[in-house]
Amino acid sequence: MPEIGKLLIGMGVVLLLFGLFVSVVGKLPGDIVVKKEHFTFYFPITTSILLSVLLSLIFYLFSRFF
Repeated sequence: MPEIGKLLIGMGVVLLLFGLFVSVVGKLPGDIVVKKEHFTFYFPITTSILLSVLLSLIFYLFSRFF
């Protein structure tokens, strides 16, 4: 069981770093922003891809250990 604790701590650190990076940068390169006079469209495609990869890795590691 100590391995699971280390895994959870590691994932928490990765999520914390990702959250800090996104909050400081605001948006990642590759995110789509369209601004018009009374309209703003924001599509975070790069953020979505990174989040998908991160969640896939987390679920893979959980399925491997449980």
